[in-house]
Amino acid sequence: MSSDNKTDYRAALNLPDTPFPMRGDLPKREPGWVQQWEDEGLYKRLRMARAGREKFILHDGPPYANGTLHAGHAVNKILKDMIVKARQLKGMDAHYVPGWDCHGLPIENQIEKLYGRNLGRDEMQAKGRAYATEQIALQMKDFKRLGVLGEWDNPYKTMNFANEARELRVFKRLIERGFVYRGLKPVYWCFDCGSALAEAEIEYQDRKSTTVDVAFEAAEPAKLAAAFGLPQLDKPAFVVIWTTTAWTLPANQALNLGPQIEYALVDTPKGLLVLATARVDDCLKRYGIDGKIIATTQGAKLAGLNFKHPLYDVDAGYRRLSPVYLADYATDTDGTGIVHSAPAYGVEDFNSCVSHGLAHADILNPVQGGGSYAADFPLFGGLDIWKAVPVIIQTLQDAGRLLATSSLQHSYPHCWRHKSPVIYRAASQWFVRMDEGVGVFTKDKAAETLRTTALRAIEQTRFYPPSGQARLRDMIAGRPDWVISRQRAWGVPIAFFLHKETDELHPRTLEILDQASDIIAQGGIEAWSRVTAEEILGAEEAQHYRKFNDILEVWFDSGSTFDHVLCGTHPDEHHESGPEADMYLEGHDQHRGWFHSSLLLASAIRGRAPYRSLLTHGFTVDSQGRKMSKSLGNGIDLQQANKKWGAELLRLWTASSDYSGDIAGDDKIMARVIDSYRRIRNTLRFLLANTSDFDPAKDAVPPADMLEIDRWLLARAAAFQAEVLAHYEVYEFHPVVAKLQLFCSEDLGGFYLDVLKDRLYTTQPKSLARRSAQTALWQLTQALLRWMAPFLSFTAEEAWKLVGQSDSIFLEEFWRFDAPDAALLAKWARIREIREAVNKQIETLREQGQVGSSLQATAVLSAPPEDHALLASLGADLRFVFIVSAIELKAGDALSISVSGSNDQKCERCWHYLPDVGQHAEHPTLCGRCVSNLYGAGETRSIA
Repeated sequence: MSSDNKTDYRAALNLPDTPFPMRGDLPKREPGWVQQWEDEGLYKRLRMARAGREKFILHDGPPYANGTLHAGHAVNKILKDMIVKARQLKGMDAHYVPGWDCHGLPIENQIEKLYGRNLGRDEMQAKGRAYATEQIALQMKDFKRLGVLGEWDNPYKTMNFANEARELRVFKRLIERGFVYRGLKPVYWCFDCGSALAEAEIEYQDRKSTTVDVAFEAAEPAKLAAAFGLPQLDKPAFVVIWTTTAWTLPANQALNLGPQIEYALVDTPKGLLVLATARVDDCLKRYGIDGKIIATTQGAKLAGLNFKHPLYDVDAGYRRLSPVYLADYATDTDGTGIVHSAPAYGVEDFNSCVSHGLAHADILNPVQGGGSYAADFPLFGGLDIWKAVPVIIQTLQDAGRLLATSSLQHSYPHCWRHKSPVIYRAASQWFVRMDEGVGVFTKDKAAETLRTTALRAIEQTRFYPPSGQARLRDMIAGRPDWVISRQRAWGVPIAFFLHKETDELHPRTLEILDQASDIIAQGGIEAWSRVTAEEILGAEEAQHYRKFNDILEVWFDSGSTFDHVLCGTHPDEHHESGPEADMYLEGHDQHRGWFHSSLLLASAIRGRAPYRSLLTHGFTVDSQGRKMSKSLGNGIDLQQANKKWGAELLRLWTASSDYSGDIAGDDKIMARVIDSYRRIRNTLRFLLANTSDFDPAKDAVPPADMLEIDRWLLARAAAFQAEVLAHYEVYEFHPVVAKLQLFCSEDLGGFYLDVLKDRLYTTQPKSLARRSAQTALWQLTQALLRWMAPFLSFTAEEAWKLVGQSDSIFLEEFWRFDAPDAALLAKWARIREIREAVNKQIETLREQGQVGSSLQATAVLSAPPEDHALLASLGADLRFVFIVSAIELKAGDALSISVSGSNDQKCERCWHYLPDVGQHAEHPTLCGRCVSNLYGAGETRSIA
């Protein structure tokens, strides 16, 4: 090469080159990768690659097959996918079978909206199955679009015939174990659903209710006087109750007083009023009257006294007495200290009345399933109970029994589907028993109560975060019996036949359940709907029995999936007897939902939890902490997000959020996620570009021959990987993302890659110096792609196509580094500290305009013995580590730094300012080492 001024020395650099683009163009390119994974059968190949290895099973909590997906669905599925992929990369056989919850009221509601409310059972079931099938197809497409790998060609659906049949067998097993019984109890009832609800289907909202204070006249004045120690009463006497549910007063059957509470007899213009002594002043103020206490007594002395119903004299239908029962739930902290009892509409009222001898048949239950009083109910027949409240109040007013009324804003139970207020309503239902009792057709009674078994199972379960354990334990410890029957059509039938006169179960019930299961396994629940009593029982018996039409509630469906999925439809994942799933993962609301129902059913039939660990995540909220919702317009629309940002950024958003709390997302937050992604992608691009001409099979340098700073990088990467894997082991992702960004910006961009550029670009292409660097970079790239693959799945796979030895990054395992050299890490940690101090002084000169780049600077370091030894060990490579053109090292008592601008010429090729620039006549703009690297033997590097 001549000294022609037109010589392009930049072209003589080893400039990086890669087809890996700077811009991911994710929204356009991701669908192609999704399709490629599907076409290649990647999930099946992963199973084949890990056959025989230790299994990891994340059992999918089935989303409901109804409606478009939202950000919460995305977070849930992405978290599951990240965990499964991390376990796969650990070398485990990590299974993920996605599933769907297909039965139940939400789908029935949709069908009724589309086709009306008067569909027959067969038509509802047919349309319900078709609708769920359509919804699953739409949701599956969106889940796949998120980059989630799983057995999408064979998901589980609770409406699969085999699953419906197996669920009924689980129900039969519960019966055999003694946990199922029928009872009349007040249960949550939704008028819009027309059905009983479970605890998990209730949410609380503020509601405005009308309160009333109502007087019940004493039917036995002499006995009341004696209870207060008086010879007689000289005017009419009344017990006064206070309630927020005026609609229950027509069904009053008793009064409850606290046995230890002191009650007062108060002389007022309204008569003699019985009130808790502690409530007298507040009550009289509320009634707007004066009064004087003339006697007091304990609640226990009033037991058994009778009082007239407030409408006793208004209509013959209310000419009944309300006895006083003693109950601890009556308190003197609010109201009047006396509780009116309508046993059909309150659990405590029901228990109190039944324990005092009230027969089930004598319980008044006028409120119908649709929310109105029975048509023949006195005074209020046919009225909707909420609309009846002002009518009831006016009737009490006219009867002279209303002392006060006002409005109260309070927390009230609502149906989580319809957002409408619910009531307690006594109904004959089928229950799963939590405590001791007698079940139906018990053959193999469990040795302990379901509550005891479930509480022990909780103690044997790992929780992420740990606070979930107390939450679930408290819910199980205090929960009532589980009402499992629903008065609907689209669900697994409770396949009973009941005697038309006695209402008793057919004596062959267990056998019939097996028969029904076989029929359903062949033709689904629709096949059982078409079966007649004659076909099952024979013509003679069928005359005396009716087919029961209730279904099992939807939480029973999803709660039993551990049995019919893990041990039934996907049997290769587990042996018939277990073991449990390694993990269930859902939002923290599922402590009272799927986690809860699954625990109860598994404890009942297996004596243990169906999971080894539970992981919960928070809700998706906006940056102000408001839950994302369509009505507020503050949600992240999944389809729009994929078009705008790409699923990869939703994955990174999920991974970088602390899911143990609520997960915030909006445009501003996503802008930060985009910035994070760019930093990681740019680092990856640098690694790929600088190893594009590196073949590890031919070019890799043995560890012993590598330059020291390259060996340091591998030691640092090994230490960093240990941190990453420790986080993955306990399902933590946001620390991985945060640390990975720091690693990329500080360890790599701010130090190692910054130091490395000169050696990569200027040394001879195949020199030991450059190949050593590429060996380190290639191993780092291999490790980095595995670290990021669980959350940046598309990007990792995209890069893998350029550097991988297999078809997919997910077929790989985490990179295996040698154990990190602690002494080497400590040495370079101190060197970096000193380098940082030098950089600060260079930055000062740069701000003053004395230097441009750090290469324009020279430095003099005076260092104490230990630091001096560290720095001296770098030899001539010291200046490359500090990225200055010249550095002088001196011995001293303390570290001191002096930096100044160089007076030498700048090399056109390497940009160093060196005294030998121009000493080669043919290359007057080059330094000596660039001439050697281009035309001679090349420079020698030992450290950096």
